[in-house]
Amino acid sequence: MSRNLTRLAPLVVLVVLAVLPYSTLQVPGLFDGVLNSPGTLQLLALCLVFGGVALSYDLLFGFTGLLSFGHALYFAAGTYVANLALTELGWGLGAALALTTVVGIALPLLVGGVALRVSGIAFSMVTLAMAQVGSIVVLRDPGGLTGGEEGLALDRSNVPDAFVGVLNTVNLYWLALAYLAVVYVVVAWVTGSRAGRVWQAIRENERRVEVLGLRPYSFKLVVFVLAGLLAALGGVVHLLLLGGSTPRTTTADFTLGLLVMVVLGGAGSRWGAVLGGVLYTYLDSRLTDLASSPAVQDLPAWLRVPLSEPLFLLGALFVVVVFFVPGGIAGLVARLRERRSGRRPSAPTGGETPPPGRVVEQLRETASRGVGVGAAGPRDGV
Repeated sequence: MSRNLTRLAPLVVLVVLAVLPYSTLQVPGLFDGVLNSPGTLQLLALCLVFGGVALSYDLLFGFTGLLSFGHALYFAAGTYVANLALTELGWGLGAALALTTVVGIALPLLVGGVALRVSGIAFSMVTLAMAQVGSIVVLRDPGGLTGGEEGLALDRSNVPDAFVGVLNTVNLYWLALAYLAVVYVVVAWVTGSRAGRVWQAIRENERRVEVLGLRPYSFKLVVFVLAGLLAALGGVVHLLLLGGSTPRTTTADFTLGLLVMVVLGGAGSRWGAVLGGVLYTYLDSRLTDLASSPAVQDLPAWLRVPLSEPLFLLGALFVVVVFFVPGGIAGLVARLRERRSGRRPSAPTGGETPPPGRVVEQLRETASRGVGVGAAGPRDGV
């Protein structure tokens, strides 16, 4: 019964978020206006976008154990490629989205093909170097295409009218919600598949996966490309939401922000990564407003200076979570459930990963039956 309710929870949350724009409820202290005001809807849409992008990063870091410092490259590629297609080439949104999809596959395929030849800290450094190359290219503004430090404004003449104007902010909100839903469904599907079990086994012990006769490189390349594509599509939604591309999305700080989101929510947890992305984005926005408020500016210097730096506060929150809430919000919820029931659950619920060590055991059992990874029933979907 409880497992069925857990499976229905994402659908219930989706329905609630879908009807939220019809609400005129005021939440003082959390939002400046009513829930269906354009400003509030834009903030919520931004939170939903980064919830999806954080989940795409969790696919790499939480489910496969790949610590990439270059995930921002694919998000930035999505927003800049789509912007150039719409603004410079005069293409429609459909054609721009198709081009972004091609780039969103080709770019991580190229980067991953090189970076995944190494592992550990070397892999992280290679992805960081690739991302820095992208950042330098954007800042150098070759041919006046990227706008340099000023960014690149979006020409909305080729954007459907449904996504243009303050009155259509609700449509952008629904677009962001649709993006998050698609990412969640895709991640749920692939992590529950045979390939998803191999990714989790690689995270636990890559050498043992090799002993089973599998090629970890191929599986890691697939998840690397998939995560990059999902991030690139998130860049398109971000572009439509903000009306332009900013070089901030190309920096390593952006990827570190994604890492904080995943750790805050709980690595290896789908709903945890989404919640971490939503919470981090909301806090980043609200703390920025708080920093410039008279209430903070009138404080003594020893309080005003740290409170005026949102990144300082978010960094402090990250340290607190790492030391006192290991496993993030999702881990805390799991421990509270265990304490309440008085026992450790025998199997994960809500689409989370199996207990450490069990994934490799399951993979070994499958291989010992001679079916291999990829020969099970159609239930797995991959």
